[in-house]
Amino acid sequence: MDSESIERFTTDGFIKMEQAVPPDVTAACAELLWEQIEAMPGDRSTWTRPVYWVGNMAQAPFSAAANTAVLHDAFDALVGPGRWKPRGSLGSFPLRFPHDEEPDDAGWHIEGSYQPPGESGYWVNVHTTGRALLMLFLFTDVGEGDAPTRIRVGSHLDVPPVLAPYGERGTPMMTVGSAVAAASEHRPVTLATGRAGDVFLCHPFLVHAAQPHHGEHPRFMAQPPLDPSDDLWLGPYNLRVTDAEPPPIGATIRTALHSA
Repeated sequence: MDSESIERFTTDGFIKMEQAVPPDVTAACAELLWEQIEAMPGDRSTWTRPVYWVGNMAQAPFSAAANTAVLHDAFDALVGPGRWKPRGSLGSFPLRFPHDEEPDDAGWHIEGSYQPPGESGYWVNVHTTGRALLMLFLFTDVGEGDAPTRIRVGSHLDVPPVLAPYGERGTPMMTVGSAVAAASEHRPVTLATGRAGDVFLCHPFLVHAAQPHHGEHPRFMAQPPLDPSDDLWLGPYNLRVTDAEPPPIGATIRTALHSA
């Protein structure tokens, strides 16, 4: 990954890695995903839901998709060598279909990433505990009408000041949903469109949203986290750590807090 790509990630909060996964691997993954649902390819009469959710998939094609050389190089560049660990699987998968029914999961949000002991639901903190990146793997071609994920460009810089008051313990993701949406509403919106095999690498604090499917073909996508390495699980970008040259993830968090 070159310096221009890293600068684009730092500014926009995401980067699109075109054809990061080989075509034969994406095709194998798509075939396995069809096997997990009752809908049938090419038979619209079986597409009875707007969204089919598929859980973690650990078959060989999914492990291969998550661990291509170009992605590993990007993880090192964005997260930092030694600060992440390879995935053996992918998940979860929101498989979206053309449908008259509107899905109820289209609000602007960031992803939660961990659960404190004794708590339920997913939490988030300013140290992005438990999540090094949000990744969007496209396993079908996705056009503007095919329910591409909506992205607020640059919104990763709006989120750290919202989360900072909650400290290291953090807060349930749902409690800051409206604040995150309001803080980033001035940002321009782009769509995560592309070809099967493209991967969007996103800052953990990038504000994004789903949308209804108004196209013709199902959209298959995975949205897994990139996990921090085990020894950094409690806070890979903890702001008490003073790296001489922090990786882009940590640098953007610090920049956002200093600018607030």
